[in-house]
Amino acid sequence: MQDDSSRNTIIFLVCALVLFIVYQTFVLEPAQKRKAAELKAHPPAAAAQVLPGAPALNAPPAVTRAAALAASPRVPLAAPALKGSISLRGGRLDDLFLTQYKQTTDKNSPPVEMLRPEGTPFPWFIDFGWVGQNVPGLPGATTAWTLTEGSTLSPGAPITLTYNNGQGLAFTRKIAVDDHYMFTLTDTVANTGTGAVTLAPYGTVQRQGVPPDIGKSSVVHQGTIGYLDGRVRAFTYKDLAKNGGSTQEFNSASAWTGITDNYWLAALIPNSGEQVHAVYRDAKAGNVDVYEANYTGAARTIAPGAQVTVTQHLFAGAKTVPLLQAYQKDLGITHFDDAVDWGRFFFPVTRPMFWFLTQIYQRVGTFGVAILALTVIVRVAFFPIANKQYESMTKMKKVQPMMEDLRKRYKDDPTKQQQEIMALYQREKVNPLAGCLPMLLQIPVFYSLYKVLNISIEMRHAPFLAFSDLSARDPTTIWNLFGLIPWNPAHLPLLGPILDTSLHLGILPLAYGFTMFLTMSLSPPAGDPAQQRVFQFMPLIFMFIMAPFAVGLLIYWTWSNVLTTLQQYVMMRRFKVDNPIDRTIARLTGKAGGG
Repeated sequence: MQDDSSRNTIIFLVCALVLFIVYQTFVLEPAQKRKAAELKAHPPAAAAQVLPGAPALNAPPAVTRAAALAASPRVPLAAPALKGSISLRGGRLDDLFLTQYKQTTDKNSPPVEMLRPEGTPFPWFIDFGWVGQNVPGLPGATTAWTLTEGSTLSPGAPITLTYNNGQGLAFTRKIAVDDHYMFTLTDTVANTGTGAVTLAPYGTVQRQGVPPDIGKSSVVHQGTIGYLDGRVRAFTYKDLAKNGGSTQEFNSASAWTGITDNYWLAALIPNSGEQVHAVYRDAKAGNVDVYEANYTGAARTIAPGAQVTVTQHLFAGAKTVPLLQAYQKDLGITHFDDAVDWGRFFFPVTRPMFWFLTQIYQRVGTFGVAILALTVIVRVAFFPIANKQYESMTKMKKVQPMMEDLRKRYKDDPTKQQQEIMALYQREKVNPLAGCLPMLLQIPVFYSLYKVLNISIEMRHAPFLAFSDLSARDPTTIWNLFGLIPWNPAHLPLLGPILDTSLHLGILPLAYGFTMFLTMSLSPPAGDPAQQRVFQFMPLIFMFIMAPFAVGLLIYWTWSNVLTTLQQYVMMRRFKVDNPIDRTIARLTGKAGGG
């Protein structure tokens, strides 16, 4: 027997229950099982192998970038997409800028800083070398290499570094770079001594702490990433920092490993087919989280008078999908385009949707227009399903007055009331749950579109209309009349930090709130007055929730609401159902009716 609960509550609870069961069954439980299996197969190690580039505890206070660069001799790097230098101390790559991307939208903004030297705030650098048991004099982080060939590293102009340990081992490193972000390192060790030695190559990318704005995203992965042991292995900075610092170890062939931000990646790529031991860890140097992704290759025994050569690659740059896929094909890097966070469960949708979005973008030339066009295309694809949903909602709205009458007539007889309501549904051919399934079918697609917009580097600094960066928050705010008053509310004493949070309401959050209000006003009202008031406040609440989101995402959501409103309105006109849009038009035009 049903009580006086409204039909909206029933639909909401059923949909919520279905969503919860689906999420629990297909997302949470598999993820928990995988995590448990992974930890069982790769338990946190008590002490991983310490490579020569490991940090020292109690490091001195941070210095300026210029001072850190001046502390060691360097070889300049000049490529179409990169500039920086390589330190001859340790042969370390720790000074790198991406010349095709700027830090801000200002025309005089410096390029994006990819890598920075140790000793500066939040250093991020890469080392390659050799390890061996009881082999003295191996090159490490403080080794002084000698530049013997070349003067500036550039495409077609490699450099050669050498180091002799004075104990029978001569090391040679040739470094080349292409027109984009791929380095090729060819390391040779010659044994000029009298006894055989056994060495293994290694590579390590290390990040000592992360800036406050890094690692906060719950949508796009930031942290360690790689293709290890047959699948993508990714751990966030938070994962690695748990329990005072954890270590994850893998044995793998056809591997790569590294550290990624939303748009940038530093990836170590062993020789194809090389069996490696890979490690992710937070080494906790003092009170600093030292995040590291490294690998050690197979051991090589070098007889007296012999030498071995190992070729490794390093990617340090922007995660543009076509470029990653080109390297994946040309260099045989397994699943290299999975450095982009497609989503563990949604990649069958996000991948083709990203391809579709980039195809539109290449043709229209404006990323904002591409977002609008893709949203329309997705809406058209789901038109039959959505139409069924809105048809059901419209019929429910049409019978709402009759349902209210029945509730009043049989308020003292809940059983009779429910029987009459079910009979009304049958007469009017209304299914109160028909709007739930179409909504469930659309959720993965629209979430995937949301995911695609977050991972698309093409949206970064892309202008559209009055906005200079689709990946940034709406710069306008009601507190300075959308820029008419020349001051920044965030600089206001005491209240500034508060006004700069979700209270930073710009044009787009307000537009989103208004369009959400329109879509909800066209939906059948809840029968319970208290529930009606809750739904009335939802557009206001979501307006504040969405205020910090990127412009491109707000454009997508707002435009999607507009299309939803249009589809709902057309359906209501078709079934001659009274609606607030017609009533508003009637009041403005002075007509008596609006339907």
